[in-house]
Amino acid sequence: MPDKHDLHAEFPEYKEQIHHLKQHNNHFAVLFNRYHEIDHEIHRIEQGAEVCSDDYLEQQKVQRLHLKDDLYMMIKAAEAAV
Repeated sequence: MPDKHDLHAEFPEYKEQIHHLKQHNNHFAVLFNRYHEIDHEIHRIEQGAEVCSDDYLEQQKVQRLHLKDDLYMMIKAAEAAV
């Protein structure tokens, strides 16, 4: 079974920062929601619930990775500001 890449599971040590940023940083919240939409779509594709081309799946995985990198940088910047 394919793994989901929930942001809380990816960065459990930043659970409080993630929650705070979702509540107080609109840009973070938008990226967070987009990340989880893409992650959920990838998970459905990998389970066979949706069908797509291999190229599309790889494109979505790259997009998810870029979003995760952006979100992580925002988490680290918020942590440094405290």
